[in-house]
Amino acid sequence: MADDFSFEIIEEIAVLSTSKSGWNLELNKVSWGGRPAKYDLRNWAPEHQKMGKGITLTDEELKTLKNKLNELSL
Repeated sequence: MADDFSFEIIEEIAVLSTSKSGWNLELNKVSWGGRPAKYDLRNWAPEHQKMGKGITLTDEELKTLKNKLNELSL
């Protein structure tokens, strides 16, 4: 079953931060298992060899998050 795991980074959108170990917190558009791409926020090792836990968001979920973030006074 683990052999069926696949992903493709369709679009690299932003690197939000880089840790001392060289891993980047990135927002990308990723297709998981050949399914339609979703927005993906997670830590990636250099060259995208390994990844940490993250979250995926649909277009609508990202729009909602964007609207809520715009309401914050930072």
